[in-house]
Parts: sequence; structure tokens; C-alpha cells
Amino acid sequence: MSLASAAVFNSLVSHVAATGLFRRVNTAEPKSAPSDSGLTSAIWMDRVLPYGSGSGLQRTTAVTVYMIRIYNNMLEEPTDAIDPAVLAATDTIMTALHGDFELGGNAMAVDIFGMSGVGLSAQAGYINQDNRLFRVMDITVPVIVSDAWTQTP
Repeated sequence: MSLASAAVFNSLVSHVAATGLFRRVNTAEPKSAPSDSGLTSAIWMDRVLPYGSGSGLQRTTAVTVYMIRIYNNMLEEPTDAIDPAVLAATDTIMTALHGDFELGGNAMAVDIFGMSGVGLSAQAGYINQDNRLFRVMDITVPVIVSDAWTQTP
């Protein structure tokens, strides 16, 4: 029993990379701004919490929440193509997660509808990193992992 964190994380990375939309897929929150033009993504762990409704008296089910961030440089031309590119990439990732919500059998489910309290969602915004402005979309991916921990008296 465990969070199956490596398998779940690798499955998310594979789904993002398989889209073919990103020049780079980072497996951590970047310490410096993406240098490439075009779309870049990054995936990292956001938080872990027990899931009471999925747990029993001997085992605890967990929710592991991952962040997938899509970056697009705000100086890209044409400017009118920035948001559509970010939204299309978001749609492609969301479609992939709906199509494999058990992440290859490594999870009970991607919590699409928020039954654990945290649902699959995306939030657009801007970040300034290394004095460069990026249009971003943060995709929150809650993953429910059955029987992650054994409860011992």
C-alpha cells in the first residue's frame, strides 16, 4: 500500500507529453522562466490529504493533488493566438484525463467531479517569472488512490 506516486506522476507526464503540443514538459515547477517560444508545461505535486468517504476502519484512501501548468509567452505573435493555444492544450489534457481516469490502473480515479472535495479544474492567469510575462493555465488534477495507508491501533 502506498500513494503509487511515481506511477501516477509518470502517467500524468505521459498524457501531457503524448499530446505533442509542448516544446518542453517539465517534471517540476520551474525555477526559471521557460526559454522556448510556444507552449511549455510543468507538472508537480500540490498536496496530499486523506479521503474519509473512501476509507474504512483498516485502510485510508488518499487524494493526491497534482498541478499541471501550461505556459505561453505573452510576447508570442500573433497575440490573438495566445489564449486559443492555451485553451486548446487545456482541452486536450482534460480529454486525455477523462479518457483514462484510472491512469492506467494506478489510481481509483481522477476526481473529475470533486467527490473528495477537490475537483478537476483549470484556472487561467498570468505569472511574471524572470521579468517575463506568461499566460498560464493551472490545471488542478486530484487523484484518488485507494487504500494508500494501513491504520494500526
